[in-house]
Amino acid sequence: MSETIKTESGLETAAGKANQLWADFVPVIGFVLVYNVFRRVDLLDGLINKDTAIFWATGVLLALMLGFLARQLITREPVSQMMLFSSSIVAGFGLIGILLQEKAFIYVKPTIQQLFMAVMIFVPLMFGRNIWKSLFSKVFDLPDFAWRTLAIRWGVFFIAMACWNEYLWRTYAPGFDVPLVMAGIPVAPAGTYQFLGLTFGAKDAEDVWANWKLGNMLIVLLFGALNTPYTLKHLREPNEAGAA
Repeated sequence: MSETIKTESGLETAAGKANQLWADFVPVIGFVLVYNVFRRVDLLDGLINKDTAIFWATGVLLALMLGFLARQLITREPVSQMMLFSSSIVAGFGLIGILLQEKAFIYVKPTIQQLFMAVMIFVPLMFGRNIWKSLFSKVFDLPDFAWRTLAIRWGVFFIAMACWNEYLWRTYAPGFDVPLVMAGIPVAPAGTYQFLGLTFGAKDAEDVWANWKLGNMLIVLLFGALNTPYTLKHLREPNEAGAA
């Protein structure tokens, strides 16, 4: 009987992870598809064209993301606080960008999201709480030092991804007509500018940044795969965990 329960639990966990993978991938795929189609057409008296494609694509991404989240809440599937806060950031910045017709909010949205994820990991660690363990302890049974190592790795990874997004949008998005300031904080000068020996704002290739959303998803999957050997190395059997 216990083996049957254990098997059913494993299947439920696998199904849950598969659903979450779809919930992460489908909105991004929708964004990329809509963006690439809409930027190649000119419809509805200019309402849909190269300049507005990113707003339509962001709207589709938000609709799909919130749809998956609503489905999880309706079916009472577990939703982590990190997921809720992260989705709120994405939805908030996306909606502001669409309503104000300001692309900068959409460009910087992944940066804020990734930094938020890093903060959610590192701040609790400073007080002896491992949120990474809280999120995944039902999936893996690992010793505390392994959970801490994984949390630190993912926290650093999220910071690296935030820096990567900053590089991408600043390099490939066209320069702004006026300096970009958010909440009183200077974000980017007007036009082309130099920073750390790099030139930003000189290219008009927004599509590179937009299409890299799929590349970023693959980077996340690759990083997760690279951490799998470490996770399996320290994975404990139920009886071993009980003894510890």
